[in-house]
Amino acid sequence: MKPTGTDPRILSLAAEVAKSPEQNVPIILLKLKEIINNTPLGSSELKKIKQDIYCYDLIRYCLLVLSQDFSRIQGGWTTISQLTQILSHCCVGLEPGEDAEEFYSELLPSAAENFLILGRQLQTCFINAAKGEEKDELLHFFQIVTDSLFWLVGGHVQLIQNVLQSDHFLHLLQTDNVQIGSTVMTMVQNILQINSGDLLRIEAKTLHSILDEVIFKLLSTPSPVLRGTATKLLLLMAGSHQEILILLRLSACYKGLRSLLNKQQPGTEFRHEFRQLISLLSPKVYQEVEEQKLHQAACLIQAYWKGFQTRKRLKKLPSAVITLQRNFR
Repeated sequence: MKPTGTDPRILSLAAEVAKSPEQNVPIILLKLKEIINNTPLGSSELKKIKQDIYCYDLIRYCLLVLSQDFSRIQGGWTTISQLTQILSHCCVGLEPGEDAEEFYSELLPSAAENFLILGRQLQTCFINAAKGEEKDELLHFFQIVTDSLFWLVGGHVQLIQNVLQSDHFLHLLQTDNVQIGSTVMTMVQNILQINSGDLLRIEAKTLHSILDEVIFKLLSTPSPVLRGTATKLLLLMAGSHQEILILLRLSACYKGLRSLLNKQQPGTEFRHEFRQLISLLSPKVYQEVEEQKLHQAACLIQAYWKGFQTRKRLKKLPSAVITLQRNFR
């Protein structure tokens, strides 16, 4: 059901999309950017405009365009990167109304996966590009796409699991390129700062793959930029969750990790984080973590016991009152 009082600019744009040839649609959709940018952020007007955009299927049109072969789209990566910005901004802060289930279970996951696929395509183009100027331009587009993905995930945190468990994400993380690798790891760090709890909700195999790649970059790459970014990311992952810290400390997969880190020469830019990571993996810190876990477990048991005792007393209270009343008669 179409909304009443639809913004005339959205009506006009939707009509233009409907009657235009397919190859012209991407350029027409770029007009949404100006409409959104000229509307006050956080206003009820912007909220209504986003609902209008969604109800007239313009968000879905953006998604369809982004799933096409990028070489066929007029304006190439310039158009595509701007459409990712439009799509993410339209989806964040949107109240889909009656179509909520379709929006949350289908459209949003498709958008996140599409951004990752575009990221991989840009990664390939960047690596194959010969000229420095062309590489700089492609890296700029790649950063726009990853920023759009981060914006989308920031507005819909349930997508974090989708992103972390995607094969396309893992392929992006496994790149040996310094610029792409540091951009991806920085994005992951920013995502985990929103909600690091999703790390423990993904499959164990996927978590191991992410840890393996971050550790590999930390220990094996000659690039101080990649090593620094990997250090910060691993520190965040281990520092946020005792389970991951214990895994790094005790698992046979990561045996000798602390010794290998001690042999590394950290760059001056991330020396502090590097020392923090080594300290976190030390036996003393691990023992403190174990003691903290035992203390938390003891507190939990004590709380359950107190709750049980209280309920037991409350059950006996009516009979005690009756006995007291009889004694005063």
